[in-house]
Amino acid sequence: MSDYHDIQQVCLNGHQITANYNSNVRFRKGFCPECGERTIHQCPNCNHPIRGEYHVEGVFAIMSTPVPTHCENCGEPFPWQAKKAAIKVASSSQSPLDRLGLVEVICNRFHLVARQLNSRHSDRETLHISDEYDVQDLLHALLRIHFDDIRPEEWTPSYAGSCSRVDFLLKQEQIVIEVKKTRANLKAREIGEQLIVDIQKYRRHPDCKVLVCFVYDPEGYVSNPKGLEHDLNSEDSDFLVRVLIVPRGH
Repeated sequence: MSDYHDIQQVCLNGHQITANYNSNVRFRKGFCPECGERTIHQCPNCNHPIRGEYHVEGVFAIMSTPVPTHCENCGEPFPWQAKKAAIKVASSSQSPLDRLGLVEVICNRFHLVARQLNSRHSDRETLHISDEYDVQDLLHALLRIHFDDIRPEEWTPSYAGSCSRVDFLLKQEQIVIEVKKTRANLKAREIGEQLIVDIQKYRRHPDCKVLVCFVYDPEGYVSNPKGLEHDLNSEDSDFLVRVLIVPRGH
């Protein structure tokens, strides 16, 4: 029996077009139908064919052929692997400020999501935001869209003889999110007093470079949300505070 490797055609984003470039000419494509990127069947660095499906005469194989990451001839990464590496480096090099925008978008649209959950088909059961724990549960789910490592209730270092828990720590991004929900006995003055104490505590947290204080105020107990945000927002060389009161205006 004779055996051989066919040639593989792959787009520059790493989508396999065919692992049988020679034996099935009709499967060849100049551009990827999935992403529209140009296709190649040779290493751009040394022109060595990209190894495709392994054929043995008289044997029908059902195993798929993986897309390689590096050229077997010269060792250089293929374009799709180089792109993945570049994306990984860019992501890991992002500062806490680069990721803060995603947290702000989630917080600012939180009220719209909460209202939408109350408009379910045939009045099915849903999550009603009645206290701070409900706010934490929904916010945790929304954070999962963009963040992988979310650590709820991490202990902060002791401050003034006591220690407390962090609502959410995004450890890789060095962002802490403190969650509060206003109520009849927790209005603007009380919220402000609590946040002043919290801000001082989080300055001592080793993984906190950005503190987001998310205050959910659906009943409008904070009459001047912009003013309270302005009074509490601050930025030092190694510690940034962002207070977000949502919704603003009722």
